Amino acid sequence: MLRRLKIVNFAVMDRVELELPGGFIAFTGETGAGKSILIEALGFLLGARGSSSWLRAGADRLEVEGAFDAADLPAELRERYKVSGGVFVARRELDAAGKTRAVLHGQSAPIAALAALGDAFADFHGQNEHQSLMRPAVQLALLDRYAGLESERAALAEAYDRWSALAARLSASQMSEEERRRRVELLRFQVEEIDAAKPKPGEEEELEERLPRLKNAERLRGFADAAYGLLYAEEDAALARLMKAERALNELAKIDPSAGRLRGELEAARAAIDAVAHEVGDYRDRATADPAALDALLTRQETLSRLKKRHGSSLADVLATRARLAAELDGLENADARIEETKRGLTKAEEALAALCEKVHARRAKAAGTLDAAVLKELKVLGMAHSRFACAVEMEEGNWTRTGADAVEFLLAANPGEPPRPVKAVASGGELSRVMLALKTAFAQADRTPLLVFDEVDAGIGGEVARAVGEKLAALSEGRQILCVTHLPQVACRARTHFHVAKEVVSGRTRVRLELLEGDRRLETVALMLGGRAATAASRKHAQELLENSLS
Repeated sequence: MLRRLKIVNFAVMDRVELELPGGFIAFTGETGAGKSILIEALGFLLGARGSSSWLRAGADRLEVEGAFDAADLPAELRERYKVSGGVFVARRELDAAGKTRAVLHGQSAPIAALAALGDAFADFHGQNEHQSLMRPAVQLALLDRYAGLESERAALAEAYDRWSALAARLSASQMSEEERRRRVELLRFQVEEIDAAKPKPGEEEELEERLPRLKNAERLRGFADAAYGLLYAEEDAALARLMKAERALNELAKIDPSAGRLRGELEAARAAIDAVAHEVGDYRDRATADPAALDALLTRQETLSRLKKRHGSSLADVLATRARLAAELDGLENADARIEETKRGLTKAEEALAALCEKVHARRAKAAGTLDAAVLKELKVLGMAHSRFACAVEMEEGNWTRTGADAVEFLLAANPGEPPRPVKAVASGGELSRVMLALKTAFAQADRTPLLVFDEVDAGIGGEVARAVGEKLAALSEGRQILCVTHLPQVACRARTHFHVAKEVVSGRTRVRLELLEGDRRLETVALMLGGRAATAASRKHAQELLENSLS
């Protein structure tokens, strides 16, 4: 779970620090108070794309830091960053130039590491996710997650890539001589261009780390030289006084042995200063301006930048492109000799892919039936008692992709007498909220994501449905942590922990303030949520009933 969250200079948040328990945590406040900014900041920490527009006016950088349970960190990251103990800390920064920096367990880390943490640790559900829920690819991914088909999806992708590469090789071998010659020339040029640059994974981060030292070598040497002179110059008055004090303490110890401890501590201090001075001297000697090295580094950055523009958005993509181009080039250059071998390989790859697609289709169809029943059960509780839900799975043989040959679509009949139609065609905003929550509840047993984040997914509902949504979120929070931004008192009352978010003006600047609500303060806040501008006796009584029923 997320134990602590610190946000500095993020939009109107100057400095916010939260200690977070487990279970259901609600954030309430007026529209525009900054609740969703909190969610955006957490998403940024966990690998989401950053924006310099988030930087608080007058600040040179923003920072988001989180302390997490180490058990929730993927095993690969735990091993890479040598994480031990119960808690680890992740931090991400963004400056005015748009440059971002990530730190994981005290070590510099690529943003991809934070994204991997986010994928394993948190699941975000916001209002805009209703749009993603309408996409067939998202629906397929949700079904596969429910069915536990992650390893099968990876196997499908590998099988498809093998089949696709062989199909491309066979197609290339059947080109005309002139087409083949032109294609070979282009492929060879592209492969040689990448090979000449010799890109390495992680190289960009290494260059970014070295650049400030090379750019500021003269200043670094000056600072080191000044420090060295102050620490270790033999004629320095401070050093002379230190040596005199040492001699005086030596004489003192001869008379009073109990003062020997002071003499030893002073000797140790002088030895420590001497060691630091040596290190500073070594640093000064290394910090020599090297225009040639700086020019080489900048040239290298430019080379890698050009390479990414032509062959991929990252060096990993560039290397993947190189492998694909080389495979196609090899096929073209040896087309005649390998055409029969390619045909045999293609037949085997096609049979393997088809068999895997059939196997996965059967698993998906079975899981879809179970999912239908589970979602319908939840929708009835959420005020859609007469609705019908179906996860349609249709296999299109021969229409293979990296996810198989299935087309998956969520169908909904929200009202009696209507045929099931795609969710995107029939669901209102409130209905989509409930479908999303019903799906999440149905997935709860199969999906053990430690943190679920809901940003106003309860929009467009109220009354008994809102109460049911609150109960569902509370049930989902058993054994995991839920952060929920809500405007509904029926939902907020179900939270184990309740924060109120508000803006305030301090010294002429707007900032966000978070208050942990307990006792009378929570009662008054819920009463305001029920009664509008001012709490009344009736709204306070209603709030008291809501809180008592929720906590009973």
